[in-house]
Amino acid sequence: MHKLGEVVLAEVQFTDTFEVKTRPAVVLFEEYNNIVVAGVTSNQEMNGIPLLKKEGAIKDSIIKLNYLFTISEKMIKKSLFDLSKEKKEIVVSELIKKLRE
Repeated sequence: MHKLGEVVLAEVQFTDTFEVKTRPAVVLFEEYNNIVVAGVTSNQEMNGIPLLKKEGAIKDSIIKLNYLFTISEKMIKKSLFDLSKEKKEIVVSELIKKLRE
């Protein structure tokens, strides 16, 4: 079972193409074997929540709450690390703000 804040390496489909790529993502929740994740990018120009090397990322990255996917367990290649409690709270808070916009 995957939990909020778990950073995974997963196959995700990009919105502008039908291409599927293996990318890092942050688990938001899992229900009925469907896992909702937020994409992670190393492009520092993107808007989102910073995810730093010192927190476990391979390189400084951005959690993109405007880039959500529903994936299956089969699409997760491996678990990388877990976000800190504080970072999970930021993710939830920022997601709630987006939902209220």
